Amino acid sequence: MAIPALLLGGAYAWGVKIPVPEWGRDYVLSFLLEPEIEPLELPVIEGPDDETRPLVVIDAGHGGRDPGSVSAGVSEKDVVLDLSLALRDMLIAQGGIRVALTRSDDRIVPLADRPEIARQLEADLFISIHADSAGEDSAVSGASIYILSNEASSEAAARFAARENSADRVNGIEIDGQTERVSAILVELSQARTQEDASEFASLITREGEGKLQFHPSSRRSAALAVLRAPDVPAVLFESGFVTNKTDRARLTTDDGRAQYAEVLSQAIRVYFARRSEF
Repeated sequence: MAIPALLLGGAYAWGVKIPVPEWGRDYVLSFLLEPEIEPLELPVIEGPDDETRPLVVIDAGHGGRDPGSVSAGVSEKDVVLDLSLALRDMLIAQGGIRVALTRSDDRIVPLADRPEIARQLEADLFISIHADSAGEDSAVSGASIYILSNEASSEAAARFAARENSADRVNGIEIDGQTERVSAILVELSQARTQEDASEFASLITREGEGKLQFHPSSRRSAALAVLRAPDVPAVLFESGFVTNKTDRARLTTDDGRAQYAEVLSQAIRVYFARRSEF
């Protein structure tokens, strides 16, 4: 034991350095970290270059490899996009209101991103536009409006919510953490005033559409729809009609028919904001 000590002591005295290996230098610890969440790509805001003007976000349902309801060669994703574009163009032409679209072409937008776009843009109103299907029952027709509720207003509303909320899973987009418990909490956290505003806007749509649009006998509905879960943005889902109904389908696929929808919705939007003295 004395020999190594003498060697080291002599080397130190003569200024000689002896390399000593550092054990573990080549040992690497690897940790699996959560992937960095990419920031949401926000759409362009069109209309007045004035942030004091109210902002409405229009959400054309489905898109991309998700066609939505399909009947007689007509896909929901196409008719609701055309309707959304018509509404955007009318609002911009009338002036005073800023507009953004969650999608302006045939692409798929994850369900959770749709209301989040409205939140991040600090929108004043969110309207998601869809078209329904009645399967083999081609006689069912008419528009309806959904607002968020933890309790569905009917069995039909519950089935619709289940179908729409599963759209991402059907098309290969997984959203973790959206358990029933979380969904319930999100609904409970929704501001009471926000839900009241959404209900008021839904009423304005039916009022402005009276005599202009055909509404379903149960035109006012509520359901736990994921696309409406923006607790600080009043939101409604507008079912424009049934692609399985010949009359509704004709209205949804013609310029004149889309203009009717756009006129009713734009007027309801303008009255909604006018009541709040936003412009």
